[in-house]
Amino acid sequence: MSRKERLKTTFSLYFDYLIHGMAIVILAQNMTALGTRWHVGDAGVSYVISSLGIGRLLVLYIAGALSDRFGRRLFVKIGIATYICFFVGIILSHTVVEAYFFGILAGMANSFLDTGTYPALMELYPQKQAAANILIKAFASIGELILPIFVATLEGFNLWFGWSFTFCVVALAINFVVMWHRQFPDMAQEVAPEPEIDTTKSVLTAPEEKSKMTPRKLLLGVVLTIFGYISMATFYLISQWLTQYGETVVKLDMVHARMLVSVYSVGSILGVITTVMLVERVIKPVWFMVGDTLLSFVTLLLMAMFPVGWLMYIGSFVIGCSAASGVMQIGLTIMGNVFPRSKGRITGIYNTAGAIASFSIPVFTGILSKTSVHSIMWFDVGIALIGILCALSVMVILRQKKPDAEGVTEEELI
Repeated sequence: MSRKERLKTTFSLYFDYLIHGMAIVILAQNMTALGTRWHVGDAGVSYVISSLGIGRLLVLYIAGALSDRFGRRLFVKIGIATYICFFVGIILSHTVVEAYFFGILAGMANSFLDTGTYPALMELYPQKQAAANILIKAFASIGELILPIFVATLEGFNLWFGWSFTFCVVALAINFVVMWHRQFPDMAQEVAPEPEIDTTKSVLTAPEEKSKMTPRKLLLGVVLTIFGYISMATFYLISQWLTQYGETVVKLDMVHARMLVSVYSVGSILGVITTVMLVERVIKPVWFMVGDTLLSFVTLLLMAMFPVGWLMYIGSFVIGCSAASGVMQIGLTIMGNVFPRSKGRITGIYNTAGAIASFSIPVFTGILSKTSVHSIMWFDVGIALIGILCALSVMVILRQKKPDAEGVTEEELI
């Protein structure tokens, strides 16, 4: 594949995630208008928003396995088509039940895109897999920033709220047509070998894939799957409760409490950019994984111990730079390198762990909130600590060079 064709395919893949970023917040940003249309309050719209997680869980694993069998392009196109159904369906829905169904479609669309796009990018850029995957987070974050501005503009000019949905439909439809002409790498094609692992200065790759499952590979897969849950839980929890924590614990007014989330979002975008610039060029993925989890833990610990205004703004920015800077994508990249012939299935397993976090964390925090919001921040500190343990465990496993009883060497792990 020529460099020009690779860039065209890459742009189309990233563009989907810009619209995906809009989809993440589009229901919340149009909550009043949608609530009026469906004859429910904010709680009813929130109920619909929760359906996205259900749809994501329903198809993640199976979509990942089928992506390995039928190809990446197919599942990217299925994801685009399903997202179009979601946007159209929401503006045509007149009840919460109808909207809930289309919300499930949005979660399914997210899963289809993930299981097609992440493996495709790793195959397009075998030497820069972590950077390629992390940029997905950047485009999604940009979409999350653009959509609220778009919605506010529509409201300012008293225009129909559905134009934001229509824009997403048109944009995806165009990209769907463009995707027909894009080239994807052959999954069966052997890519150029990458350097062997040396965790002090090298990255996870190996000159040759070993199909045999070994105890060390299995252990590494389990630890990384747990990390998928932990990494999602860490930044999901802080993003959902930061405003409430600022208002009730730090005693900020609502305007300044909401600003904490804006600072967090800016930190996330800048963190992604920094990570992309440094990962694999200056700092290898496994070290980024350890560094980001450690920084997240220290920051959350300080925010929990000293709930004062100025520290909250600094902490919000730093936690955005660390926990939401693409560390989850780094974990997926490492796992994909451990099992290079099953990238689609691995993407499904890893992201399923993240999807479970998006369900279970609200349950846990809901229980904790009955005690105090402050206890939720301490809960996040505990989660971040487990993240450090997972990251260090991955590093320890990868640094082991002594063959075990089965003759497994370091090279066979990757």
